[in-house]
Amino acid sequence: MNALVPLPVVLPLCVTGLKLAIGPRLHRFQRFISIAVLGAVLVLSVVLMVSADRHGPLSVHLGDFAPPVGITLVADRLAGLMLTVSSAVTLLVLVYSLGQGMADRDDQAPVGVFHPAYLILVAGVSCTFLAGDLVNLYVGFEIMLVASFVLLTIGGTATRIRAGSTYVIISLFSSVLFLVAIAMTYAVAGTVNLAQLAERLQEVPPGVRTLLEAMLLTVFAIKAAVFPLAAWLPDSYPTAPAPVTAVFAGLLTKVGVYSMLRTQTLLFPGHRLGDLLMLAALASMVVGILGAVAQTDLKRVLSFTLISHIGYMVFGIALAGGGGISGAIVYVAHHITVQTTLFLVAGLIERRDGTTELTRLGGLARTAPLLAVLFFVPAMNLAGIPPLSGFIGKLGLMRAGVADGGGWAWALVAGSAATSLLTLYVMAKIWNLAFWRDAPPGAEEEGVVLESAEDDDTDDETGDDEEGRAPGSAETPGSGEASGSGEASGSGEASGSGRPAEAGSGLPVPAGAVVSAGFLGQSITTTKHLPWPMLVATGAAVALGLSYTVLGGPLTTFTQAAATELLARTPYIEAVLGR
Repeated sequence: MNALVPLPVVLPLCVTGLKLAIGPRLHRFQRFISIAVLGAVLVLSVVLMVSADRHGPLSVHLGDFAPPVGITLVADRLAGLMLTVSSAVTLLVLVYSLGQGMADRDDQAPVGVFHPAYLILVAGVSCTFLAGDLVNLYVGFEIMLVASFVLLTIGGTATRIRAGSTYVIISLFSSVLFLVAIAMTYAVAGTVNLAQLAERLQEVPPGVRTLLEAMLLTVFAIKAAVFPLAAWLPDSYPTAPAPVTAVFAGLLTKVGVYSMLRTQTLLFPGHRLGDLLMLAALASMVVGILGAVAQTDLKRVLSFTLISHIGYMVFGIALAGGGGISGAIVYVAHHITVQTTLFLVAGLIERRDGTTELTRLGGLARTAPLLAVLFFVPAMNLAGIPPLSGFIGKLGLMRAGVADGGGWAWALVAGSAATSLLTLYVMAKIWNLAFWRDAPPGAEEEGVVLESAEDDDTDDETGDDEEGRAPGSAETPGSGEASGSGEASGSGEASGSGRPAEAGSGLPVPAGAVVSAGFLGQSITTTKHLPWPMLVATGAAVALGLSYTVLGGPLTTFTQAAATELLARTPYIEAVLGR
């Protein structure tokens, strides 16, 4: 069984090499093999999770080199659960992207770019979850960084390149700090293997150990978007295509949370920076949710709620007890799924109405009842309405805070309750503006050219119009191959117009026609008939979130066992060192 541990990392990388060799050809085969490999990774993740639960942590030393020389990969209960949830989410987002049009034939953003980058991202995430040493944890982060920049800037628009550059600069800063922390750790302990560090760091002077803990926490807090190190997130994620935003918001920040969980329990038991973590958790909750209250764009609202709810996870880590760690693990699994689902719904709304600006939306509960249901369920889950999984996770964290009894713990219990109420207010605000009220005057109609499907403008290109948007020419279904994912070729003119319709013009075009709108270089119009892969993937994500409620008892039992294993440390150390 140990031989299966590297496969969640190796399989996506091998298929990526195959895809790069194929290039922009065999589009159906490319889509099939991407879905197949992520399905295989999901099955492997479930097998590893079940095996780790029954038999204890699994470890493998690549090349049969023993620590600290060799590369060590470890799958325990926590890693198995994170792999399973992340694999399920990335598979659903890939299916969603097929409907979004990201994986279709296109000169500027072909399958040969998106799919390899996406699979590399999945491999990087799996590497971080399985890494048994600090160096390979760093390697996992860097793999994700390279793939993330490609996915954030795909399509090459000025807005996305600016946002992607900000993301890369922040990530590079954290990477440099991480390298310094790794070097210092090796200097004082003579190893970077986590199992060996768990033993040797206890012999390091307390001041040095606290410095190493602070440096690693800073690195992981940047990755997790913990306040005050989260300013980069609201301006970076909303500019990306909807599937990319969904997987980034739902999953990538949790890699930072996972790293905090792993290092705080294994390397720094009884950590000295618990009060500082509690302060950061409280600040993340309050500042994040107040930022969400002030926003009027759905994607930015969700970005700020993401920052806010990271605070719940840090709350559990800071408590450092079994109840807090268990609650944090439950909430990580819950939030990966629910936050991803809400961003997928935001993409559906944008595809249907051409905007995520709440002041320009309305009437969706009447005109798109399925879309309303797909939003309402995860929104209530995020707010923590009983008996949904959000309530289960928050209740576990608050009970652990009460059991702790400290002043900061009580402050966080109060902050958690207030944040939950404000989250409910924010979700109700979205529901009222986008779904319940009548559509405001000027709302987009079907077949209207989008201003920009993903806020793509090209200010710095020649030939732009007065608003900085490059004109494009309309295409009709008869002039090329059209599909539900927005795939077409050829050109034509907008109906009733003496000139080609241009992105942002608001000119009507024939139903089903597409125009140059700058979405990954593809042409997209608003449509009331959403592509079925987008609806199926979003519905499956909603169902996955609900399954945590149905399986709340077994999930809680599993996370309690995972928390006990993390705090005991011995099972992990013995599995790696072969004792």
